[in-house]
Amino acid sequence: MEAYEIIRKPLLTEKSYVGIQSKVYTFIVDKRANKIEIAKAVETMFGVEVDRVNTINVKGHKKSQNTKAGRTVGKTSDIKKAIVTLKENSKPIAFFDSLS
Repeated sequence: MEAYEIIRKPLLTEKSYVGIQSKVYTFIVDKRANKIEIAKAVETMFGVEVDRVNTINVKGHKKSQNTKAGRTVGKTSDIKKAIVTLKENSKPIAFFDSLS
């Protein structure tokens, strides 16, 4: 897989904003990617040095809705999150610096 296939999009939540100053970034990644592939993808896309990668598989939530036709039940998609920590001597990612 290529780097742009592995990193889907950045995950911007209140908790992820706190880590930006300490060079900790959160991304939604491909479910099949492992930690080594994620680290290489971040290094090639942003030109930084990765210290470590933590991954989390998040299961989708069940959703139900009452309609005129009856009750419909569905589920949101499963995702995989990657929390990437950069090395101290590495430059920060410019995209996230513009947010803080």
